[in-house]
Amino acid sequence: MDAPLLVNGEGAKLLAEDGDYVPARNFKTVKDVFWIETKRMWVIALPIVFNIWCQFGVNSVTSIFVGHLGDIELSAISLINSVIGSFAFGFMLGMGSATETLCGQAFGAGQVNMLGIYMQRSWVILSVTSILLLPIYIFAAPILKLLGQQTDIADLAGNFSILVIPQFLSLAFNFPTQKFLQSQSKVNVIAWIGLVALVLHVGMLWLLVYTLELGLTGAALAFDITSWGITAAQLIYVVVWCKDGWTGLSWLAFKDIWAFVRLSLASAVMLCLEVWYMMSVIVLAGHLDNAVVAVDSLSICMNINGWEGMIFIGINAAVSVRVSNELGLGRPRAAKYSVYVTTFQSLLLGVFFMGIVLTTRNYYALIFTNSLVLQEAVSKLGVLLAITMVLNSVQPVISGVAVGGGWQALVAYINVGCYYLFGLPLGFLLGYKANLGVEGLWGGMICGILLQTFLLMFILYKTNWKKEVEQTNARMLVWGGQQIEVDKIAASA
Repeated sequence: MDAPLLVNGEGAKLLAEDGDYVPARNFKTVKDVFWIETKRMWVIALPIVFNIWCQFGVNSVTSIFVGHLGDIELSAISLINSVIGSFAFGFMLGMGSATETLCGQAFGAGQVNMLGIYMQRSWVILSVTSILLLPIYIFAAPILKLLGQQTDIADLAGNFSILVIPQFLSLAFNFPTQKFLQSQSKVNVIAWIGLVALVLHVGMLWLLVYTLELGLTGAALAFDITSWGITAAQLIYVVVWCKDGWTGLSWLAFKDIWAFVRLSLASAVMLCLEVWYMMSVIVLAGHLDNAVVAVDSLSICMNINGWEGMIFIGINAAVSVRVSNELGLGRPRAAKYSVYVTTFQSLLLGVFFMGIVLTTRNYYALIFTNSLVLQEAVSKLGVLLAITMVLNSVQPVISGVAVGGGWQALVAYINVGCYYLFGLPLGFLLGYKANLGVEGLWGGMICGILLQTFLLMFILYKTNWKKEVEQTNARMLVWGGQQIEVDKIAASA
């Protein structure tokens, strides 16, 4: 930490001898720590948020271009992005999040040479995972029909799904490479790559969808090219400019790979249960009367929610980096204060965006559709969207803490109970049995998110951060190559 941060305005020390914060027991110390942690978090978070916005913008802009082709086309691409894409994306992102935990803690512990090994292990694991998940894309049409979706929408979605398989395969290299860079706070380059990709993607969509009149095929082709362009740019940067963490391809990537898989699976289950939860709203809406309007109105709301959610996914990544780095450095109080500051600021942002949604709920559907019926349906969902935005401002941050600390398995159990044993059945009862339709489905699932958020905040409050440091040290000994039984990593994770 820089020297000017060692004391506050009254000359009192902010740091102990070990580099950790002293206890914040007065207003001045709290204010100074709050300001320091705010700067540290946003220096990491802003470029990540910008990059995620750009990458989400690729999805969103694609939906906007396709949406103006027709309602059926919008429903088809919405099903692929919200059901098939979310299912596969969630699992791949989860499998890649083990890299985030280990790279962040290794970087904090000074084991920079291990970052490239962890990334390569993740490449191998995610490549195999992507191949295993390919049937979901190949057989998307019959899967969607089995889930009760309309035949014409499912067939069109199935054709689009096959065309975007190259985009899906790029994730096996994209996610681990991003985590490698984020763990070292090398986030500005990710932001620039995302910006250039978004600009080029808009140009390709205009050319392929409208000028060449290729419709959904043109949208899929632009999607594939943009995704692989992002991945290739990140890989080139790692190989050419990251000499400390990247020392070349190594057979060590295959050593102890099963234990790495186990940690990856815990991450995957945790994140998948969150991603698939909101995906299930779209699936259930497809069984309601006037399914096209139900699916399209929800998809538009989810798209708007996604733009706000990308901010908090970026904050999620930033707090994960902060927590994992500080735990790796053996600074429990710094990790704790970083979490508290980030959670408080995220809640304020959520309230701010709730106000924007409530103010503009009669207008934002115009961006996606010319249908007056669809615009009215979206407006009715505005209050639920606003509440979701507040809850989604806190929940991703706590998930980021879980990734940074290696708590994925615990959060997975909580997600199962809150989402699938409580929220989803409640949404089904309100939507179908109480005849509340889309509002009932979404309202019940909001209750599940609310319960999960309260439980995670309680666990966060009760966390023993000194014990987390001890577990991190044990984990680094294992993954740093010391002679400790590999099975211990599963217990500590």
